[in-house]
Amino acid sequence: MSIHEVFMPALSSTMTEGKIVSWVKSPGDKVEKGETVVVVESDKADMDVETFYEGFLAHIIVEAGETAPVGSAIAFIAETEAEIEQAKSLANSGGVAATTTPSSEPIPAASTASAATPALASPNGSNHKEGRLVASPRARKLAKELKVDLTTLQGSGPHGRIVAEDVEALSNQGKQPAPAPVAPPAPVPTSTPVAPAATPVTAAVPGQIVPLTTFQNAVVRNMVATISVPVFRVGYTITTDGLDKLYKQIKSKGVTMTALLAKAVAVTLQKHPLLNASYSDQGIVYHSEINISVAVAMDDGGLITPVLQNADAVDIYSLSRTWKSLVERARAKQLQPQEYNSGTFTLSNLGMFGVDKFDAILPPGQGSILAIGASRPQVVATPDGLFGVRQQMQVNITSDHRIIYGAHAAAFLQDLTKLIETNPQSLTM
Repeated sequence: MSIHEVFMPALSSTMTEGKIVSWVKSPGDKVEKGETVVVVESDKADMDVETFYEGFLAHIIVEAGETAPVGSAIAFIAETEAEIEQAKSLANSGGVAATTTPSSEPIPAASTASAATPALASPNGSNHKEGRLVASPRARKLAKELKVDLTTLQGSGPHGRIVAEDVEALSNQGKQPAPAPVAPPAPVPTSTPVAPAATPVTAAVPGQIVPLTTFQNAVVRNMVATISVPVFRVGYTITTDGLDKLYKQIKSKGVTMTALLAKAVAVTLQKHPLLNASYSDQGIVYHSEINISVAVAMDDGGLITPVLQNADAVDIYSLSRTWKSLVERARAKQLQPQEYNSGTFTLSNLGMFGVDKFDAILPPGQGSILAIGASRPQVVATPDGLFGVRQQMQVNITSDHRIIYGAHAAAFLQDLTKLIETNPQSLTM
């Protein structure tokens, strides 16, 4: 008898449990090697999980919408139809005990007849594996609706995976090109980053206890982890008239204010590598890349920080296109782990809500986070001794005091202000 337990995989190093978003296959369905069988919600994204073996999905232990610890059994796969009933009986009797250890790699399954054999492969995939087409469930569904032949597509997803956007692009060929779907920015003053406004969480009945989502639990763990870190905060006021003028000039080319500010911060970090560093028990970790995380509110009340990687080296136009893609895929829970957990410095903006200034909580594993308030017209004294009106925003940096001191943070803010106020045009070079 060859029946394999399917275990809840560890899709990230911090994942302790996963939620079943949906089963792509139903009990009794034939499954091919490398085919997606289940979609699992990790801390920050929904991931397709594939099987290593062909056979039949015999029995589902954890239904869609339910959660299970990493390493626990969530289903049985039988190699033959004749073994499906045996698998059901095995499930009813308690099955084989899972004794695997959670890790950052998918958890293998244990065979009931022999040594441990993997049942689930890693999330993601390539467009064609061993002659097999690899596409997301959403892409397959859309292709069926639009009558698109997936075999003619070159996937743009991770490792060449076909995603829904690829299907839409092919379907729109011959038609008037439609702009790539992007998250509409909330109306904000021009000098604050264009970031998505938070969508209210489903209304709760007074007196009701609503369980936290997987996203919210991840935020809880991260916030608790920051309690032991000694931090300090430094504020600065930045005049944004020059940056606003530049933004108006290049906005039509797809440039976002978020990308401009991320670029300004990244360029300034080149001069202040300590602000891009983080603490470890062995000492100060100076990161080889400048990766800017930007906090984004999710529709279900969670929080995620998509990462603009190598933001100092990427041109502003490419950076803006990347940001739009990251926001879209973040809302659809389609980000890959490296797209939200590789940040070295974080931006958090509440300016779109009219907030003047606020204190941001330092993310685990980083040395600093910059909180950005709304840009407002202010009456200021001009160099010629008169009064004038200038657009100004307040920023507030929170830093890890174990490795960064007040003078370091102040010098960084001073250089960031100088760049934005006197030479914003350099951000387009």
